[in-house]
Amino acid sequence: MSFFYPTLYLQSIACLQPAQLQRWGVRGLILDVDNTLTTHDNPVPHPEVLIWLEQMRSAGIAMIILSNNHPPRVKPFAELLGLPFTADAAKPLPKGFRRAARDLNLPKDQIAVVGDQIFTDILGGNLFGAKTVLIKPIQPESTWFFRLKRRLEKGILRKFHVKNK
Repeated sequence: MSFFYPTLYLQSIACLQPAQLQRWGVRGLILDVDNTLTTHDNPVPHPEVLIWLEQMRSAGIAMIILSNNHPPRVKPFAELLGLPFTADAAKPLPKGFRRAARDLNLPKDQIAVVGDQIFTDILGGNLFGAKTVLIKPIQPESTWFFRLKRRLEKGILRKFHVKNK
């Protein structure tokens, strides 16, 4: 079950501060897009994201986007934020995480994976061996597949919260 538990669970990406990353020895972030940096299929970042990105840059934190979405979705968004990216990442499989770490030029123990989904971002980051930060989704999804995944995630999060009290 621990592969499904994040290292840290936060209400929004803006709650992740450079001081926390420095305590962990983290110098780079692998970031998800949809429902982490913006809502699904939205080409514009969530308002707090631009400020947060500047805080991370000022602290010297390297960042890269890793998404299961296709390049036509990810590329313009990443370019808007001035971040490198890997699309079609096949999270939670480790290949995309290894590529992102190589692009960041950092070992996995200096990386944290940040995303809104347990079964892709958190599981993948944990299998890769990085710290993981689960972000509460910006907006609930409406498709049946996401509703099912979120229901399964609720059970995992209940156990996570009990374990971490």
